[in-house]
Amino acid sequence: MRIARYVADGGDPSYGIVELAEDAGQHPDTVAAISGDPLAGPVKYTGERHLLDDVRLVSPVIPRSKIVAIGKNYAAHAAEFNSSVPDEPLVFLKPNTSVIGPGEPIVYPPETENLHFEGELAVVISRICRRVPAERAADVIFGYTIANDVTCRDLQAKDKQWSRAKGYDSFCPLGPWISTHLSIEEAGRLDIATTLNGEARQESNTAQMVYSIPRLIEFVTSFTTLLPGDVLLTGTPKGVGPMLPGDSVSVRVAGLGTLTNPVVAED
Repeated sequence: MRIARYVADGGDPSYGIVELAEDAGQHPDTVAAISGDPLAGPVKYTGERHLLDDVRLVSPVIPRSKIVAIGKNYAAHAAEFNSSVPDEPLVFLKPNTSVIGPGEPIVYPPETENLHFEGELAVVISRICRRVPAERAADVIFGYTIANDVTCRDLQAKDKQWSRAKGYDSFCPLGPWISTHLSIEEAGRLDIATTLNGEARQESNTAQMVYSIPRLIEFVTSFTTLLPGDVLLTGTPKGVGPMLPGDSVSVRVAGLGTLTNPVVAED
């Protein structure tokens, strides 16, 4: 199942179930409206349906409290910065105000001269959880989506910590929807690729992650409580690089879709 948030006819964001042509169902390339928030409780179909082309997709989730992100979780990415893989997962936080949806602009702030894309697989948490053992990690996963961990590379080096460099508004595109049908094993072997203006920049597979999804959930919940709708970014492969106003960056994860955002200069 693919759960999206969308805006139709200028209204407020609503949740819906996406059916694609590849599903070979009766309603290809549509979104069927559902009542309520699926992360908060039971929902049901309302009977309303829209063509995907007639709605605007927004971020499929706005984390209720936090985005927990992992650095240097692909050995080749660490190596491209002449760095080693950490002995434990390297954790940092992004504010929920950094979240935008597909098609929304990544804003290039005036404080940086080196803004980078970082395509990633994102995990959406389903319930309140603390100290989750790796073997039970699947019990707390609602689904998976795609993320771009936008980073001011020069500010990251200057500040010696990552809050400002990765925390600007618009620095966490998520989307296009949450896929709930994948097992945790399937999510751990997905092709992931990033293109800039249609040209390949990153190509890898989530099987190349140093620390697996179960291990990351176990580690993160050892020190903090995760809430429904919190998002875990699992790290980026090698090939990250700069983007400029006027560029378009797309992150594709096999089985999940493609997340595309333009880059614009801050007014």
